[in-house]
Amino acid sequence: MNRSEMSHPSRLVALALATSLLGITVCAAQPASDFPNRPIRIMVGFAAGGPSDIIARVVGSKTFEILGQSVVVENKTGAGGMIAVDAVVRSAPDGYTLSNTATSIAVNETLSKTIRVEFGKDLIAVAPQAESANILVVHPSLGVKSMAELVSMAKSKPGELLYASAGRGSATHLAAETFNMMAGVKMMPVHYRGGAETIKDLITGQVKVMFSTMPPVQELIRQGRLIGLAVTGPKRDRAFPDLPTVAEAGVPGYDVRFWVGLTAPRGTPLDVIKKIEGANNKALAMPEVQTVLAAQGFSPWIGTSEEFDAFYRAERDKYAKVIKASGMDSE
Repeated sequence: MNRSEMSHPSRLVALALATSLLGITVCAAQPASDFPNRPIRIMVGFAAGGPSDIIARVVGSKTFEILGQSVVVENKTGAGGMIAVDAVVRSAPDGYTLSNTATSIAVNETLSKTIRVEFGKDLIAVAPQAESANILVVHPSLGVKSMAELVSMAKSKPGELLYASAGRGSATHLAAETFNMMAGVKMMPVHYRGGAETIKDLITGQVKVMFSTMPPVQELIRQGRLIGLAVTGPKRDRAFPDLPTVAEAGVPGYDVRFWVGLTAPRGTPLDVIKKIEGANNKALAMPEVQTVLAAQGFSPWIGTSEEFDAFYRAERDKYAKVIKASGMDSE
């Protein structure tokens, strides 16, 4: 800095302000060694009593009990979970406000036309928590007993075979549209507003195909009222070990899971993230937590923030292709 710059009052003020701001930045980046020293808030974008809410409350309470703090769960519903995520993104990046982030958030990065949130830019991974595969089921009156037979029928009747969906952009919708894209078929969705109505029409044969969540159809399959053809995850499910995965049954690479994890605003200190990650994994290893997850059709997903980050990005890219191929983005 030369003498003329040093003597100019406005430049001196600017220099003082810049130095002050730099000091604030440095302080914000310091490790939060006393974290957590007050209750944690977890934002859930879905109604109380649903799988995301239950996971947030059960896993979250055990996670922060390990860290010596309590959890307050807030349900901010709407926009496919994006309202809750938006509230988290706008909060301080200190680890005290976290998002219960599910598959729908990765989907809505492409699908949402109202709230724009970008993972990596606005939101970062903290820890995965749970995952669940869907199951491809058909009504016995359809007359198919294997996935190969279903694919053959769908190819012979493009656009005629209907499948039940829990709503545009839902896990059931995405599982079916991913199947359409990867199997080279064109089944058409019938969107429902509620799970009970969907299962009712499936049982009566009003609609004959669905990529259903596991709990509502397990007993119906065992009773023979529905036929299970395949599970959508990367491995066979403990509830139906004789059922192949969709990939095993003829659609290589197919892997569709509903998942839930914790995310935080960008800028949250790494040591805070790692504290939460470690406690989260200890909580997921507890038998009582695993029992609750199993009742919801979920398995614990013990992993690191880095693994969750890579998985989230891959999911976002996958579903962006599915949304474009299905025309969902223009609906």
